[in-house]
Amino acid sequence: MALAALSAEDEEGQLWADTLQHRFGGNGAMAGHAVGNLLIAGLTGVLGSEQAALDRVAALTRSCGRVVPVCHEALEIEADVAGLDDDPRVILPVRGQVAVASTPGVVRRVRILPERPAANGLAVEAIREADLVTLGPGSWFSSVIPHLLVPEIVEAINDTDALRVVMLNLSPEVGETQGFSSERHIHMLAQHAPTLRVDRIVIDGHSVTTTSERGHIARAARALGAEVTYRDIRMQEEGHRRLNLHDPDKVAATLLDILAERR
Repeated sequence: MALAALSAEDEEGQLWADTLQHRFGGNGAMAGHAVGNLLIAGLTGVLGSEQAALDRVAALTRSCGRVVPVCHEALEIEADVAGLDDDPRVILPVRGQVAVASTPGVVRRVRILPERPAANGLAVEAIREADLVTLGPGSWFSSVIPHLLVPEIVEAINDTDALRVVMLNLSPEVGETQGFSSERHIHMLAQHAPTLRVDRIVIDGHSVTTTSERGHIARAARALGAEVTYRDIRMQEEGHRRLNLHDPDKVAATLLDILAERR
């Protein structure tokens, strides 16, 4: 979650970051839910404003930035999923962020309810005034794409003078993007937000190595008006084993390099 990423880098800040991202296990009603989401929901009820709740949690974590909701109204994620019925042709709806993220089926399409909601003016203003707008990495159907289903958000991304970058995941996620290639991730963005335009798509160079696959990715990227950049952005242990985690320093260096190229 964004508040965790923005948390202070000292011991206290990282404790809060880990706590906010902790998900309950088991099979009960809390299973799969993140502590941070529940805390924000509770504070919203007490304070009467989601923005006030986010600002209060940001104070706890001593965040170095501000998190702004895309919309003021509550939204729900619903996906069309195949593979949940004995008949593979049957498509069934799955509703809820946790349910979509953990579905054992194949997500065909995702939507937000209510559809086409009004955007939060603060979010639109932040995008228009930004120097850099990044999309991803994150859960593709339950985190990244839903923001692009708000028409005013896509309009703001298209209109901003900021550098617009899509940061692809290092690998498919168990559940919602199981078996997805980098090319398919890009196709899904274009399918759900066909008018979206971005400048650059960043992919870990060790994730895509063949000339053929890179050619397919370049063609998919052109549908979004984007060029593709391959960089080593994966975290690495001392024994040179590469982890399935983005390295924050490598990601930051890559984004700064792309910004410098643009200027």
